[in-house]
Amino acid sequence: MILFGPVGVGKTHIAQALGHMAIRQGADVRFAKTSRVLAELAGGHADRTWDKRLHELVRFDVLILNDFAMRQLNATQADDLYELVSARQGKSLIITSNRSPSDWYPLFPNPVVAESLLDRVINTSHQVIMNGPSYRPNKRPRNGS
Repeated sequence: MILFGPVGVGKTHIAQALGHMAIRQGADVRFAKTSRVLAELAGGHADRTWDKRLHELVRFDVLILNDFAMRQLNATQADDLYELVSARQGKSLIITSNRSPSDWYPLFPNPVVAESLLDRVINTSHQVIMNGPSYRPNKRPRNGS
């Protein structure tokens, strides 16, 4: 599932609620910012535990990648995402993004990797466009006066 739309419309909230629902039905769920997952895998390249770290991310029934496609990826990050998505084939993946999936392609340095990865993700998922005003202004502390 891909939840996308402008900031503050509740994409993360919905993704977390879906994860919570899956946990209540007995699923193992991991929620993480995409940048954190990529940093975790990068650490595996550095200390030679990449396979172990990838296996840990693959084992979850549901993986929620929050804030996907926030910035340009380097070649290693793109390759790591490709390997992660490929290894998780047949398992649930929930992605939240401020960008439309059609805007993800230019963020990948290698168009072949982009096409292979995004074809797997975009063409096998439900896409939910979330639109509306940000709910965050309603959360601002009120002025005491």
